[in-house]
Amino acid sequence: MTRSEVAHKPKTLDIGDLFQITRQQTDKLVEPLAPEDLMLQSMEDASPAKWHLAHTTWFFEEFILKPRLPAYCSPDDRFAFLFNSYYVQAGPRHARDKRGLISRPVMQDVLDYRSHVEDAVLDLLDAGRADGDEISGLVELGCHHEMQHQELLITDLLHAFSFNPLLPAYRDPEPMLITTEVAQEFERFDGGLTEIGHSGDGFHYDCEGPRHQAFVAPYELARRPVTNRDWIAFMEDGGYEQTSLWLMEGWAVAKREAWDAPLYWWKQDDEWWSYTLRGPQPVNLDAPVVHVSYYEADAFARWAGARLPTEVEHELAVRDKPIEGNFLESGAFRPLPSKSPWGDVWEWTQSPFTPYPGFRAPEGALGEYNGKFMVNQMVLRGGSYATPRRQMRPTYRTFFYPHQRWQALGLRLARDLSS
Repeated sequence: MTRSEVAHKPKTLDIGDLFQITRQQTDKLVEPLAPEDLMLQSMEDASPAKWHLAHTTWFFEEFILKPRLPAYCSPDDRFAFLFNSYYVQAGPRHARDKRGLISRPVMQDVLDYRSHVEDAVLDLLDAGRADGDEISGLVELGCHHEMQHQELLITDLLHAFSFNPLLPAYRDPEPMLITTEVAQEFERFDGGLTEIGHSGDGFHYDCEGPRHQAFVAPYELARRPVTNRDWIAFMEDGGYEQTSLWLMEGWAVAKREAWDAPLYWWKQDDEWWSYTLRGPQPVNLDAPVVHVSYYEADAFARWAGARLPTEVEHELAVRDKPIEGNFLESGAFRPLPSKSPWGDVWEWTQSPFTPYPGFRAPEGALGEYNGKFMVNQMVLRGGSYATPRRQMRPTYRTFFYPHQRWQALGLRLARDLSS
């Protein structure tokens, strides 16, 4: 076993245990919420917490139970319309921007739906069927799909709560650690011909493969992400007003949306504050900056005399480093000062989300999971404070549109080196 395989080998779980742990984690995330909170939808990109609970349940029902259990009965056949997201081959679906209007079924009906499906999935896993390996693989995919929705649930909730003038706290505030500035340092990589993409038998999404060769020129990557302290220096130097730093489309978006700071920031008594899931707090100067778009990240990198890394460079730099950092399980619900290449904030790369050489989406509705999004979006790496730790691998690719900011998005700098 290689050093990389040791660093990233997750604790092995029975698939039934993984299923129950994943479902319990989702339930735990909604425990602090009132019924009114569960219905909030602040924009089309976001979804209500109640919808996340139901949609992740529908996924197991639609792709595992219905095709394999002819006698299976859903608690309500209408749920297939209400809780499908974007799977065209799975049938028609409710309008995405109107999910917050689904007051019925009530929350108890959704919880009953979850229990009904969970019992059926566990019974199916225990049935000793000839297609048991295929079923286990699909349940594992469903669990990772639910982990993605755990992250979305958290960031969607933050966005929704941010519109409330009371600035409510999802979790009680905690004192912020007193920190000092950490000088920015860079780690050198010689480059050359390398391989990236997933290999082996462990879980991965289809878009992480096939494994393939890629050439990398010599480069260096920052040892820590860009911090709030760094970002304030960019702002004070007029970074949001210097057209020479910005991509043309980014400048147009920034002006149209009146961006002059990261999302959720405001200035109060000459001090920068931000809204977090622990309520309003002074900006932690030494924590990674978060909730910045690709356009802002690219402008900052140019201002700093650097650039954003490619996803190949990022994968090469982190693949031998243990996955240790501030993830969902830490309960921080905000970035913390750290030099880890993992957790806290997703890091923008300059790489578009496109298929690797030889990629083919699977047949059927599950082939829509990633393949049809491979246009006009940018790849991010490394995970965030809202990402379940079990999701992370050096090959994991998440992706968002360049203008989006509501996710936990930050950056790490790269620089070219002469060979």
